[in-house]
Amino acid sequence: MSKQYERQVLKRSLGMKDVLALAFGTMIGWGWIMLAGQWVSDGGVWGAVLAFALGAVMCIFVGLCYAELTPMLPLAGGELVFAYRGLGYNASYVTGWFICLAYIGVACWEGPALAAAIQFLIPFPLAGYLWTIAGFDVYITWVLVGVAGGGILAFLNYRGVKDSAIFQTFATLAMAIGGIAFFCFSAVNGEISNMVPQFTSVSGFVTVIMMVPAMFVGFDVIPQAAEEMDIPLNKIAKVLIMSICLAAVWYMIMIIGIAMAAPAAVRDSAGIPVAESFAYLMNNPFWGKFMICAAMCGILTSWNGFIIGATRVLFAMGRSKMLPAIFGKVHPKFGTPVAAIILVGLLTMVTPLLGRGALVWFVDAAAFGTVVAYFMVSFSFLALRSKEPDLARPYKVKGGTLIGILAIGVSGFFLYMYMPFGPAGLILIEWGLVGFWLLLGIVFYIWAKSTYKKVPAEEMDYLMFGNEYTRFKK
Repeated sequence: MSKQYERQVLKRSLGMKDVLALAFGTMIGWGWIMLAGQWVSDGGVWGAVLAFALGAVMCIFVGLCYAELTPMLPLAGGELVFAYRGLGYNASYVTGWFICLAYIGVACWEGPALAAAIQFLIPFPLAGYLWTIAGFDVYITWVLVGVAGGGILAFLNYRGVKDSAIFQTFATLAMAIGGIAFFCFSAVNGEISNMVPQFTSVSGFVTVIMMVPAMFVGFDVIPQAAEEMDIPLNKIAKVLIMSICLAAVWYMIMIIGIAMAAPAAVRDSAGIPVAESFAYLMNNPFWGKFMICAAMCGILTSWNGFIIGATRVLFAMGRSKMLPAIFGKVHPKFGTPVAAIILVGLLTMVTPLLGRGALVWFVDAAAFGTVVAYFMVSFSFLALRSKEPDLARPYKVKGGTLIGILAIGVSGFFLYMYMPFGPAGLILIEWGLVGFWLLLGIVFYIWAKSTYKKVPAEEMDYLMFGNEYTRFKK
């Protein structure tokens, strides 16, 4: 079959540390340094900690589905592959398209975040006024920072996943050192009396828990890179669950740290709460800049991780004839999906033109896309347990049916939250972004169906799964 159909593959070069840094660094990002103070204000110290603990448990239900499916089908595309195997072509296309929305949406936000961080750290002149969007004045100098960041990361990914993984590991380590230093100094020099309010209200608790899914997005990048991992398959599941647990611990110690570091008046009025609270605690502005540097590493690790995720989904869709074939090609020397990297890189370089305020819309639309993908993966998990119970599972979840049902319930709950009738429904312009992405997906779906209408089932299966995992082995 491999002689009859052309199917390109990615190079295996990621080790255990690479995979853990990829998942953890992608999840943590920049949000913690901006939002930890708000979490304490909304839910109280222990209310916010409880919200993240509960959120982690809910994410683990979904994560366990990924933990079984990823080593079972360790192929680029992740969710796309799982849904195709369990639910068929149409469900697979929907799943792949929405997880692309998730990754690209967040990646597009990172450029403005980097510009804001550098502006705080080393104020640079805002010159070349362009326009105002969502109350934010956009300047050429500000845009160029995001453009430069996107270009550098795109080039790094073009050169090979191992290069981007080495960068990810060092940047994640630098971020972790900064965060741990903040927590330790807060525990030693901070004041217990600052830890107020301890609890607020049920509505405050719900406000915090609504933000939790967006903070844990990133562990799902692991299945996207599974085809490039050079580790035992049963270890993939352990790394995936470990990354969720580490992220939960990180967010909880940041909440406790900021609560001890400074009084509520300081952290509530701060532009970048963790950084300014650390400067207050140490009575020296140097420590605020120190935290900004650590958080900038988080921006870059998250940005890098989502570029990897988005480009691997696009590659898998191109390889499987769901998108133009150019997306399914790899560089002859570096073994990377060149067209996908160029596209995602250009998008992240262009979107800073929309300004910092407008790009919040991308993050919210991305969160919706993520939950749609989680919902479909959970169904795929149950479908494969029923359809292919004997398929080799290097890691098998105990109580799989119950776990799958709970994962569907969690995903469904968060889908309800984002609906217009839900308590955190997307605003009109965010629904407009989702609608535009859906319309674009429909266009490509119709194009693929009309262009590849006579592709045999055997060929499609091989393109999706390769020789080792195809259902049409001879």
